Amino acid sequence: MSLRRKQQGGDNSMQADVTLDWDVYLLAGVGSTRAIFTECVKELQRRYKEAGRSSSIRELFPYGDHTQNFFHQLLRVRKDLYRFRRAVQSGARAVAGQVREFSAGKPVLFIGHSGGGVAAYQAAVMLHKEGIIPDWRVIQVGSPKMPIETEYMSKVHYVVAVNDKGDCADFITRIGSWGGISRNRYGIWYWNRVKYAPRHIIPIPLMGGHQHYFRKEAPYIHPERGSNLIVMIDTIWERVARELCLAASTMM
Repeated sequence: MSLRRKQQGGDNSMQADVTLDWDVYLLAGVGSTRAIFTECVKELQRRYKEAGRSSSIRELFPYGDHTQNFFHQLLRVRKDLYRFRRAVQSGARAVAGQVREFSAGKPVLFIGHSGGGVAAYQAAVMLHKEGIIPDWRVIQVGSPKMPIETEYMSKVHYVVAVNDKGDCADFITRIGSWGGISRNRYGIWYWNRVKYAPRHIIPIPLMGGHQHYFRKEAPYIHPERGSNLIVMIDTIWERVARELCLAASTMM
């Protein structure tokens, strides 16, 4: 079904159709189990099926999984985070290799948890500059802060867990920095802590913290909002799908 025909059905169907034209990659952080995204994949596939389409979703472990040396994985993430390093490091290269094989020529949505969000951004920028993917978006979920190039700020969504009081509930998001030196209107230089921040910073209320974004069982179920997983998928579906819809309409 074409995008133009889907538009006649209203905003919701149009958003779903555009989102399904993008390949999806789920990127895990350090020490993750192989089951971290199992329920997330099922929920995304369920929504795609309801929209009458199939989906291309792949799970990647750019720094390894829980069976490998945890501290070695941390060092690899640290190298990818280092703001002055020009060379793309191993985590991003591993992701880029998979995307080249399966998604060359297609727009890609990367969803990276923790260190996976670091590798996702690095790989997306590299692949786009090489002309491998025509467009991309990155959702960094509970990731360390890393400087985002100005031209790509609108392509990055940063999701952080907060408690019912609105306070940050994810300690990993306190690592790293978006800061840089700026000059105010009086010509005075100062440290701007959000100079290189992504355009979209999305706090979402969750039960628990860093390890619990994609959980759907008790005790990670709110009596009104539902499970953490549903809150996460709703955020992706409603916030990012809308943006992808607008991006596609400008290319028509």
